[in-house]
Amino acid sequence: MWELIKANQRKSQILFVMMGLCLITLGYLIGSAYFGAAEGGLIGILLATILWLALSLVSYFAGSSIILSVSNAKEVTPEVHSQLFNVVEEMKIAAGLSKMPKVYIINAEAPNAFATGNSPENCAIAVTAGLLAKLNRDELQGVVAHEVSHITNRDIRFVTFAGVMIGAIVLISDLFLRGFFYSGGSSKRYNNKSSGGGQAQLIIFVFAILFAILAPILARLLYFAISRKREYLADASATRLTRYPEGLASALEKISQSSEELPTANKVTAPMYIINPLKRKGMKISDLTSTHPPISERIRILRSMAGNYNYQDYQKAYSNVKRTTAKIIPDSELAKVITHVPVASAITRSTPISAKAHQRNLGDIMMAVNNYSFIKCDCGLKMKIPPGFAKKEVICPKCGKMNHVISS
Repeated sequence: MWELIKANQRKSQILFVMMGLCLITLGYLIGSAYFGAAEGGLIGILLATILWLALSLVSYFAGSSIILSVSNAKEVTPEVHSQLFNVVEEMKIAAGLSKMPKVYIINAEAPNAFATGNSPENCAIAVTAGLLAKLNRDELQGVVAHEVSHITNRDIRFVTFAGVMIGAIVLISDLFLRGFFYSGGSSKRYNNKSSGGGQAQLIIFVFAILFAILAPILARLLYFAISRKREYLADASATRLTRYPEGLASALEKISQSSEELPTANKVTAPMYIINPLKRKGMKISDLTSTHPPISERIRILRSMAGNYNYQDYQKAYSNVKRTTAKIIPDSELAKVITHVPVASAITRSTPISAKAHQRNLGDIMMAVNNYSFIKCDCGLKMKIPPGFAKKEVICPKCGKMNHVISS
């Protein structure tokens, strides 16, 4: 497993350097276009490097907090959702994490989840209320195992840093292109220059415009290619943690079939979710511009494992489904001797619930996140008390009994 982590880290470092070179090249061309090839290029490189370092530092020290805040995620205690905490703790033990990840819930109906943090010792798992209301325990365990796998595979730091890098490239490109078009083009810039110097500067300016258009696209394509592989790896690792591939497969199927949209998701946070949250009706969930591999393929691979859960079994299923000899798992892991352990049986059968029951469960979870208190009267009625309720007792509207209010 350590070799898998090392390979993952090497890929992250290579991609991070490539994106950095893309950013610095962009800075050089823009600087040369505006201030001349000699001094302007150095100025552009310096400014691009400063921006890169500044955003990277912000990403490392406060990236998780920013992402959780943007996602409207709220840290919760076991009292809010005990099953979620139990599952996270189980997967933390199975993965060998030294510290329990912080647990957050996003008050949104769309089912989804993501992990964030700069290290396994400083990480968090966020799930939506819709996910908790829609999935049974086996499916929830599969999703949490997938996110814990991102943590143990050292994916979460890379996703945060890569997102910052793409953001910087897009920001610089956008500012340059807007400035160029709003200024009415570059003709005035060369009126007082000699024909030779003006033509050379014009060529540099044209290259700067082309690279400003292509750089964000190239950076995203590099990022997308690696991100898709990371999702496959996280699925493979999740099956080892749960020993029940069908749990994750069923969860992915339910999440992909939901029609709800996640209003807090954006292009920076989208790659972190287990399934692309930016899907729209009538559009494919995964295509050339998606950070996620096709959901149908991920589900078919998991269900093609035929009750097995080793890396070797996942690689075999991956090769069969995608009809390729490419390896998603490092050779060192595939060469290890397989120790056969009985596949875990389902803890909870996936029994369909009515739309009314689903909405009731969803509402209860959202209220619990917002510190509502729940009182169950002897007659069976469950009363929901908002935070800051002034009275110490409340009368049951069904049977008239006086019930004591527990402060939230």
